[in-house]
This record gives sequence, C-alpha cells and structure tokens, in this order.
Amino acid sequence: MIAGPARDARFHRVLDCGCALGESPVWLPESGELLFVDVPAGRWFRYDPVRGTRVEYDAGEAIGCVAPVAGGGFVAGLRSGVWRFDASGARRAMLAANPEDTTVSRFNDGRVDPAGRLLVGTIDEPKAGGRAGLYRLDRRGLVRLAGGLMTSNGLAFSPDGKTLYHSDTPRFVVYRCDYDVATGAATNRRVFLRIEPTATDRGRPDGAAVDVQGCYWSALYEGGRVCRFDPDGRLIAAYPVPARSPTMPAFGGPGLTTLYVTTARDPDGRGGDLFALEAGVAGLPPRAFDPDV
Repeated sequence: MIAGPARDARFHRVLDCGCALGESPVWLPESGELLFVDVPAGRWFRYDPVRGTRVEYDAGEAIGCVAPVAGGGFVAGLRSGVWRFDASGARRAMLAANPEDTTVSRFNDGRVDPAGRLLVGTIDEPKAGGRAGLYRLDRRGLVRLAGGLMTSNGLAFSPDGKTLYHSDTPRFVVYRCDYDVATGAATNRRVFLRIEPTATDRGRPDGAAVDVQGCYWSALYEGGRVCRFDPDGRLIAAYPVPARSPTMPAFGGPGLTTLYVTTARDPDGRGGDLFALEAGVAGLPPRAFDPDV
C-alpha cells in the first residue's frame, strides 16, 4: 500500500520571499535549513523554518541550482559555469565552464547522485531548437549525458539509485534512464510519463523529488499543482498549490516528511513564495557533492 498525505492536507505559505523564479530547494539535515534560489536575481537563501529566519547570498549572476559540498561550502550551477562557494557564501572557484553559448544558455536544475557526483542540466532560453543538455560533473570533469533538450529539469533518483529521472519541461515529458552508480553512466533512456496539455491547462513537469516508496513528485509549472506518480508513471494524486507556477519540490523537516515547493511570480504579481505540505511519507535523504569522486 502506498502511503501519502492526509485527505485534507494542503500546501500553505511558509515564507513570503517574493522570488521572480524560486527554484532548487535542498534540505540541509545537519542545520535544519532549506537552501533555495531566485534564478534571475542571482540570489540564494538558507531558510530556517523553526526560527523563521533566512540568510541571503549573492551569486553574482543567474543561478539555476545549489547544493552542499562534503566537508563544507556549496556548489552552484550559474550561467557561466558550475562554481564552488565557501561556507560564507563567497564564490571561490569555477569547477566547470558552461560548454554552451552563455548568451542563450545557463545551468538550470541540478541533483547530486548517490555517489556524490553533480548532475546538472541547461536551458535553451530562446527555445529555438533543443540545444540544452544534461551533464555529469565529477573529478574527471564535465560529461554530457543527454542532448537535444529545451529545458533540462526534474532530476531525481529512485531509492536504489539505479533509475535516473529527468524532464524536458516545454515538451511535457519526463524520462527515466538506467543509472550506474559506480560509473555515473546513464543509459536506455525512455519515456516515464507524458502530460497532455489542454487549451486551459498548460501545466508541465518542472522540478521533482522522489519519496522512499519510489514515487515521483513533479511540480507542474503553470499548472498550479504538484503531482505524485507511482514508479510505473501512473498518477496517484494532485495537490493544489496557491500559486500558478510551482517549480520544484523537496522533502525536509524532521523525518523528511515535509514537502516544500518553490514557485515563480506570475505576471499578475502572485507567486514567488515558498509553500509546504505535510506529505505523510518521507523523502530520500539529500546528498552532498563530493569533488573527489
């Protein structure tokens, strides 16, 4: 039996942060804080839900994702490349340059794999021909895992680490690949699920998270909801978000049973805040990037 949120569970606002495009929430178990970014503003935050406080950092340019580093500090995917930041939030060194044209490309969604490698995709901003890609970063450098994408998103792993999920948001599709944790190879990519848009519902798969039961939680951008799919890609339930454009969920809190979701600000000025739902099921423990792997 697949457990889940109570019938009356709802997302509620936990932080009024006014992001233009909130993204990349990542839980820090040691400090009990949530990392997340505001992409075009080049800002990233550490939010303490118990104290209700947040610390803000300036990345210096558009930032797509952020994650902790084993031993201290942070790693972030920016427009120019993947950068290392120290514990104070100061930018220290570029780990890999963006191999694409940075006038129309930046790093976007990222996820640390079970071995400590960073997987990070790019976005083809003009949506002019699928020039974005999905990359793996480890001590050997940056390696392209997939190409022909418009917006690489939805990165997540199955509980055993043997399945990698990623989405191409403008194409309304989520893929899954066989993943070799020992080598970081992603093979046998196939469609996991495809969302059919309608004239009134353009909700499309943005960021994602996986729970301990192997279910895939996808934020539907411009769809006003987070959907939970079982390991076979069947829709289990949809949970409305009080914002039109949720961007990415992440499990956090005690026991990893609180599902946070970032959002984007709509043209009417609504959205851009952080919301949470008591999920009734735990998420997978977050991992730190290890530059020595």
